[in-house]
Amino acid sequence: MIKIDSRSSKPIYEQIIEKIKEDILKGILKPGDKLPSVRELSSMITINPNTISKAYKELERMKVIEVMRGKGTFVAQNYKPVMNEEKMNEMKEHIKKIIIEAHYIGVSKDDLIEIMNEIYKEF
Repeated sequence: MIKIDSRSSKPIYEQIIEKIKEDILKGILKPGDKLPSVRELSSMITINPNTISKAYKELERMKVIEVMRGKGTFVAQNYKPVMNEEKMNEMKEHIKKIIIEAHYIGVSKDDLIEIMNEIYKEF
């Protein structure tokens, strides 16, 4: 189930996108699995349907999900990761902030790499 952090500065639709992508990566959602309709998900997590629709449209644009008219929304069967330079630069900025923060709380490079490896194993 998707949990929204209402205190987060991250827009709700982006939180939905991240959670669905995480569930796919973890194998909770598999290719071909049907997702709840916009209305169903909206009522499940009490979020405006327009926000859910925006998240679904973005996921469809990324080819993570497929909408089959009259049948529903499904996890894409043949998703192929595509290198996106803009997303790569954004990710590098996030990592840079993590490294700076790690330095200031006393986390060594080796410890940070170990933490990343532990998290990576979850997926």
